[in-house]
Amino acid sequence: MKNILIIAQICISAILVVAILLQNKGADAGSIFGGGGGGDGNVYTTKRGIEKILFISTIVIAILFIGISLANIVIS
Repeated sequence: MKNILIIAQICISAILVVAILLQNKGADAGSIFGGGGGGDGNVYTTKRGIEKILFISTIVIAILFIGISLANIVIS
């Protein structure tokens, strides 16, 4: 059982890294580091479509990762 949790944790961590990296894919290089970037300034927009699905799935994957980590601690 412990080996299954470790393998699941590795797989979920890789998926979580990919999901996080995909979120920053569309951002300007300057805005990643806190700069204004384009001429629109600091405009807050709502997430729509695939961006919203990716954002919510990243949260779900992170919660799943934490749950598996806690289960791994309890079993150890």
